[in-house]
Amino acid sequence: MNGPLSSALMQRSLRSVWHPCTQMQHHEATPLIPIVRGQGAWLYDADGRRYLDAISSWWVNLFGHANGRINAALKDQLDRLEHAMLAGFTHEPVIALSEQLSALTGHVLGHCFYASDGASAVEIALKMSVHAWRNAGHTAKQEFVCLQGGYHGETLGALGVTDMPLFREAYGALVRPAHVVASPDPRQARDGESAADVAARSLAELEQLLQQRAGHIAAVIIEPLVQCANGMAMHAPDYLSALRRLCDTWQVHLIADEIAVGCGRSGTFFACEQAAIWPDFLCLSKGISGGYLPLSLVMTRDDIYAAFYASDMRRGFLHSHSYTGNPLACRAALATLAIFREDRILERNQALAGSMTAALQPLAQDPRIMHFRQRGMIWACDARITDTALAATFARRFAAEACRQELLLRPIGQTIYLMPPYILDGDEVALLADRTCRVFDRVMQGT
Repeated sequence: MNGPLSSALMQRSLRSVWHPCTQMQHHEATPLIPIVRGQGAWLYDADGRRYLDAISSWWVNLFGHANGRINAALKDQLDRLEHAMLAGFTHEPVIALSEQLSALTGHVLGHCFYASDGASAVEIALKMSVHAWRNAGHTAKQEFVCLQGGYHGETLGALGVTDMPLFREAYGALVRPAHVVASPDPRQARDGESAADVAARSLAELEQLLQQRAGHIAAVIIEPLVQCANGMAMHAPDYLSALRRLCDTWQVHLIADEIAVGCGRSGTFFACEQAAIWPDFLCLSKGISGGYLPLSLVMTRDDIYAAFYASDMRRGFLHSHSYTGNPLACRAALATLAIFREDRILERNQALAGSMTAALQPLAQDPRIMHFRQRGMIWACDARITDTALAATFARRFAAEACRQELLLRPIGQTIYLMPPYILDGDEVALLADRTCRVFDRVMQGT
């Protein structure tokens, strides 16, 4: 139950704030939780209760709340430059960030275009792909391909390559739909099929489409290794390698949406590294600023950049954003990259992931659980639910019980997942695993 301070803040919020992807009526039964501060992996509400942020506040917070090193970088930047338009001007933070990110790709992706959020980055990549083909004389290449269950954002262009029935039903009349091909999600295996068989079937369907429509298709967009909103559907790096070959064969761009899976979340800094490939466009957001400030970007290759380089403004990339390359956001991102380097985070995460996987074995082995899976710093499993009433309310019940157990967890349908920050200590690993099991048991028993 909320205390008096939390209740007062909740009521003010309900009167004035329209919360995202939320049926506001649900908060008549499930109160909002007013957060007043954060420290490390924990969030604290107005009445002093704490919650372990096991989903990194929508997958953005990598190194804990109120991180001292990121705080110091932002305080320094505040006394220097808070913002300057990036049209006709530039500044050190955006230059340094672009240089460091390019170096992480071995300079294969040498050019960064900035925005504020993931959906904007996806829109940029889509527009840039079509415009690059137009500048190259291939004006018919205006279509896109996405995967079944893929999610790439909720603005109209991004919704066109998002295969989520809920959004399609509400906004389908407003969007330009893409071609949708089968996902390599191993959970879709037919009797006798392996995960490799499912991936091969998906690739065969895509190849057939490309044979028919390559002259009209600009790009294929994919979330490498993990389709997050699709119940954390995971696929092998080999699928990405084969996808890269198909795109090369049929002269179609490959867009890697690494908004959720980049910045070390999948185990390497970029998920594409695990397949030893680079896309034509790579979208980053969420963790790139450590969860501090809105920032997104699209990285692309020299040849695509060159396709826009001309005296004619009509050949230039016609996209802008008031806060493009904001110095504060870029300093937060530079501080985030510094932590990766100085603390050897990718190596540390391997050990942390091993500890977390071991601690979650009681859940993995529970007969009411299926498809336990892990990729880097992402864990997921699916609840076996035969009761239709429980199935319909499972996610909300689980989230509410998790809060009672001092956890911030929000299942996707019947998929339970963990995406914690990279700073958990041994006690926090044990607490998170033990209480996740406890929450699951209580929800399944209806207590």
